[in-house]
Amino acid sequence: MRKAIIDYKKLTPEILQLLQDRYPGGYSDRDIIKFDDHHNNTIEAVEVRTEDTIYLVKVSSKLHYTMTNIEADEFEDLAPEEIINDFSEE
Repeated sequence: MRKAIIDYKKLTPEILQLLQDRYPGGYSDRDIIKFDDHHNNTIEAVEVRTEDTIYLVKVSSKLHYTMTNIEADEFEDLAPEEIINDFSEE
């Protein structure tokens, strides 16, 4: 299974919909996954899955706003390589 870390600024309509479906009332502290990246920076993210990919969406103060207020058509012109930052499975 492929894994990807994605920032809230680069959410696609599909990932945004997955987030809204998984966390309809918003996410809580117990939904947040914490891990260190390869630069030893602590990352906080929430997880959503598709059949072939696990997405870790970085948590920020603006993620909740994005989940509730961004329209899908704002993302139509983004290319996939602008959106996803892959990392290898361990």
